[in-house]
Amino acid sequence: MRAVAKYGALTTLGSLVLSALVVTPADGADGTGSGIAGAVISRTKAAVAAESRGVARAALHAAATGIRFGPCPESEMLPAPITCGTVEVPLDYAEPDGRKISLTVSRVRAGGEPDQRQGALVFNPGGPGASSMYFPMAAEMSEWKRIAQAYDIVGYAPRGVGRSAPLSCADPADFTKAPTPSPAHPSESYKRERIAEAKAYAQGCAEDAGPALAHFTSLNNARDLDVLRAALGEERLTFMGASYGTYFGALYATLFPSHVRRMVFDSAVNPDPRQIWYGNNLAQSLAFERRWADFRAWVAKHHKTYRLGTTPEEVQGSYEKVRAEVAHEPAGGKVGPGQLQAAMLGAGYYDDYWAMRATALSEYVKGNPAPLIAQASPRPVAAADSENGNAVYTAVECNDAPWPTDWRVWDRDNTELARRAPFETWDNAWMNLPCAYWPAPRQRPLDIRTWPGELPPTLILAAERDAATPYEGALELQRRLAGSALVTERDAGTHGIAGGGNACVNKYLEDYLLRGETPVRRAECAPHAEPNPVSLDERSGGRKLPPIV
Repeated sequence: MRAVAKYGALTTLGSLVLSALVVTPADGADGTGSGIAGAVISRTKAAVAAESRGVARAALHAAATGIRFGPCPESEMLPAPITCGTVEVPLDYAEPDGRKISLTVSRVRAGGEPDQRQGALVFNPGGPGASSMYFPMAAEMSEWKRIAQAYDIVGYAPRGVGRSAPLSCADPADFTKAPTPSPAHPSESYKRERIAEAKAYAQGCAEDAGPALAHFTSLNNARDLDVLRAALGEERLTFMGASYGTYFGALYATLFPSHVRRMVFDSAVNPDPRQIWYGNNLAQSLAFERRWADFRAWVAKHHKTYRLGTTPEEVQGSYEKVRAEVAHEPAGGKVGPGQLQAAMLGAGYYDDYWAMRATALSEYVKGNPAPLIAQASPRPVAAADSENGNAVYTAVECNDAPWPTDWRVWDRDNTELARRAPFETWDNAWMNLPCAYWPAPRQRPLDIRTWPGELPPTLILAAERDAATPYEGALELQRRLAGSALVTERDAGTHGIAGGGNACVNKYLEDYLLRGETPVRRAECAPHAEPNPVSLDERSGGRKLPPIV
């Protein structure tokens, strides 16, 4: 296994009434021919009602108790005036008096005059498995200054993440072992190895969490968000979710529409229940192939700088040459094909990385491996955080929905897709394969939907060529949330565009958060400027907030 950003940002910010759930047929068929199966949890109306009551009780308790904010622990590395605290939530909302877990929260107070304050703005950067504890640092960034004058800027670590009842499924040292292979068209023997690893990883999750494993879900993330809202003293929630954060934000809007004040969905996951999560991952792999082509075209355009080829095909040839060489002799003893591909995947998320990654390839071809080693080597200091994030990602996605339990379905679908999209397809499949052997029951995804007048206006932001959350997801989300407005950054593909380098996008964001104004239905922004073909030090280039990976 290896860490990948998935439905969350590598660096961010530049960017209850529930229908009764039903059991799948005994053979696991869902009528779509997808082969998606698995033991799906049967939720009675009584259980759903109990969860609804549990949320209400937990929120009332949180409103009465509040959050005691104080200096942040050293481990959070957050400077004053940021303060930290915790909020208590039930592990199982059907049993609100049972086991509790504590979620860590960070906050910086609104910087403006008291009469300017509009409440708390809560942010989630996605994942699943990412923390936004660093988010209050955005208050000092120029793109967020005016918003931070009006709002308390609030971050938190969702259940399972960081210090919030942390989940682990493997030894972090084993999880980040290097070098590793990354075949675009794996052999049968390699597939058998990865199947064994996926089974062991799923078992590791079960051994670490025990019965609690079933409670790491997107629905519980949405319920936790309502308890956090109450603990912050907010009658209605102002929330911004990026990537996966848009999915459970949309769940929140469906479950608690009267609790919503304003919501921003930045880089939206496709919420169609049929796409959660197996279908979305296949669509993501295809979209990354397009974005990888965008990167190669840009490198070819700047051949005078990088000398990697004058066409995307020639650049691909240079990449394959590097890939073959690190397979034969890993760079720095640690950078093999797996680490190379993971580093290049970052270019698929953010064009801020394009100059750095192109320089790493260029220098390696010229005989200097140092930039590639610096950018692609595993960081032992981050191993525990990376494994924790991947554990939560796996648990949430495996619990949320049915997955194929027959390896032949995975093999068929990914073999076919890899012929068209070899860049990420199989690495993506290996990351999700534990869900084929998941020991906990799976849920049926909620049909996200609100009706006219049920929800205040909401704002969706999307880049047209986003790979991690393809643009079709934003269109689908808008169809499902009545009264939502969609702002599209055309001909751009950075993942997470709020507060980034596009002034047009940022104006729509400010108009909405500060004044509640949205376009009538849809608006467009021209793309932000292309990257400058000058290598940037990864520690200082691009976005300024800490990476999450």
